[in-house]
Amino acid sequence: MKQFYETYVELPKLATLLRELSWSKHLLVLSQCKSTEEKEFYLLSATRGRWSHRELERQIKKSAFERTMLSEFKLATALRVLPENATGVFKDSYLLDFLDLPDTHSEADLQTGLLRNLRKFLMELGDGFAFVGEKVRVQVGNQDFELDLLFFHRDLQCLVAFELKTGRFEPEHMGKLAFYLEALDRDRKRPHENPSIGVLLCRTKDDEVVEYAMNRHLSPALVTQNETQMIPKAMLRQKLHEWNQLLQMSSSLVEKDL
Repeated sequence: MKQFYETYVELPKLATLLRELSWSKHLLVLSQCKSTEEKEFYLLSATRGRWSHRELERQIKKSAFERTMLSEFKLATALRVLPENATGVFKDSYLLDFLDLPDTHSEADLQTGLLRNLRKFLMELGDGFAFVGEKVRVQVGNQDFELDLLFFHRDLQCLVAFELKTGRFEPEHMGKLAFYLEALDRDRKRPHENPSIGVLLCRTKDDEVVEYAMNRHLSPALVTQNETQMIPKAMLRQKLHEWNQLLQMSSSLVEKDL
């Protein structure tokens, strides 16, 4: 109780959240989260997502905080074309360790696995996503096309299209995704909804290639990759520390130039 008081006494904005979580969840956060930012992240996430104790423990073990924070650094290029309120909604990589797929698998296998484990995939995506459909038919002219997975995000108020790739990212993938987004906005988007967002989920990606491909890309889209094995938390924390140091150095250089 003393630790609980000392941790949150100077954080009045969390007062409402503190009352919404059970004591067992607080013990979990206090014992396994180090920084104030990390604690606040899990308090907010657990409250908004109505996580059970088991799910909160799972998210902490999966390093949801570190992966989300790293994503904000790595998705800097994509955030230029995404809505301002999309910060923190998408990740640079999604952990799909629950699929148990062989190293060599098809896009159809990946799609089937995600649908079979839809609840776990929705938890990995984060709060706000609602499943709309699979193999969604998009008709343009006299041709039919199929979009792999379609979701709706309640906070962003827009459709989110997922295209699945089992190989590495290639620049030409962006053209197809932009085509689907245009079709969705013309034929499926409702008047009160915001422009659709596309997510290209690849097995691997080269960040420099992604940046070049997206530099003049105007559609609200991003490129992410899927991980089948969890990266050790200590390594993620080290990466996050390095990114923070780089950000601080960049800020210092900008201030000197000014």
